[in-house]
Amino acid sequence: MKSEYLLPITIVVAGALIAGAVFLVGKSNNPGAAGGTQKTTAAREYQPTVDHILGDPSAPVKVIEYADLECPFCKTFNTTMHQVMDYYGPSGKVAWVYRPFPLTQIHSKAPKEAEAAECAADQGGDASFYKYLDQVYLITPGENNLDLAQLPVIAKNIGLNVDTFNQCLSSGKYTSKITASYNEAIALGAQGTPHILIMVGKDAVTLEGNQPYDSMRAAIDAVLAQLPGGAGTVSPSTGSGQATTTPTN
Repeated sequence: MKSEYLLPITIVVAGALIAGAVFLVGKSNNPGAAGGTQKTTAAREYQPTVDHILGDPSAPVKVIEYADLECPFCKTFNTTMHQVMDYYGPSGKVAWVYRPFPLTQIHSKAPKEAEAAECAADQGGDASFYKYLDQVYLITPGENNLDLAQLPVIAKNIGLNVDTFNQCLSSGKYTSKITASYNEAIALGAQGTPHILIMVGKDAVTLEGNQPYDSMRAAIDAVLAQLPGGAGTVSPSTGSGQATTTPTN
């Protein structure tokens, strides 16, 4: 895995709009051409027995993130995704699915951190999973510098039973799941972290790197605008900061 995973890639907004249209209406035989940073692909759909989700599980658009908890750009993108969900989540049209992609070659601690997040979910479900991610990102310096002794401390801080958490983590219960998720990302052609899919069903627009908020908004809006049945895009309601639905023509 190359160290270039650290280089953020910014989407050209026009490219995002083109990619969204190509993604859903299939008018191009060269889907990777839009902006050079996007392509269409078939990927595994959200599975409630496997994945962790923030937002409405029935949301038609799901942002799938493959990430490494020791990647500094994943740390930044985590904040971006919370902004994305603050904007789109109330509409029920977009949800966020996180899948581990620990780059073991450069971050030897990342697989155990990913297992720790799974053990958090083992006790507290998806809510505890995302709380755990947030706390890891909050305290880790990144680049394989988190003290793994902090993993049970984080569990305690988010209200989990530490003994149960430690038993889960030491058992290796989720080791194979983390490995499978890593292999899945590689099979999808992931070049680094974060590796992002904006999905409707099995179809996805693929983005690489630490995408800024405006670029995520442009790409998601392009996909929403092309949903069958004129499902529409999302815009903030006046004065409330909440998301509302705006019909398309």
